[in-house]
Amino acid sequence: MTPPPATPGRGGEEPVALLDGLATTRAIRRYTDDPVPDDDLSTILWHAGRAPSGSNRQPFRFLVLRDGEHAVAAKGLLGEAFRAGWHAKREGDGYRPSRFAESMQRYVDRFEQTPVVVLVCLDRYRRPSPYEGASVYPACQNLLLAARALGYGGALTMWHLGVEDELRDLLSIPDGVALSACITLGVPEGRHGPLKRKPLSDMVFDDVWGAPADWLVDPPPTTSEVDG
Repeated sequence: MTPPPATPGRGGEEPVALLDGLATTRAIRRYTDDPVPDDDLSTILWHAGRAPSGSNRQPFRFLVLRDGEHAVAAKGLLGEAFRAGWHAKREGDGYRPSRFAESMQRYVDRFEQTPVVVLVCLDRYRRPSPYEGASVYPACQNLLLAARALGYGGALTMWHLGVEDELRDLLSIPDGVALSACITLGVPEGRHGPLKRKPLSDMVFDDVWGAPADWLVDPPPTTSEVDG
């Protein structure tokens, strides 16, 4: 299939180069009230759909929630689930006041105002398996990278599971379809940028588990603002 024409980033900027996008795409949870134009959303989802999948079955499906009647009701359900999920995580993990905690609280408090919510689903063709995510989560990463390339931001979450049954009834989602992820999208109120991550030496072994990979080249560490 012929790809869509190259799309300038938001505001007319050149799209972010692939390796730059991989190195700087963070979870963005703070959005302005600006909508995501149809053309940009279409481009993002087209590239999400280019992701690899087992036997090229392409079982991923994208249920987009913006401002329609069902979308508004679904965002209301999701908002309650997200606030409950964050409350449990904050109390259970003992989060102290911080920029991250403030960002998360604002994210869940304003969930209903999120410009775009995408329920990423898996149209199952066999019985549920622990490995089935391999055919849907690459599409999630493609979606987030495409959004980054065009100047948008997003975050992948799982707190939709708290209201899965209600969402299925409201949105007529068939029983054979898994709700694999919930991705929020919008114009960042913050920004993407350098990420603070573990050094490669903590993640990569050579030849046998635990053996250092002396050939690794790890760029100098960078400081990072809180994701979102």
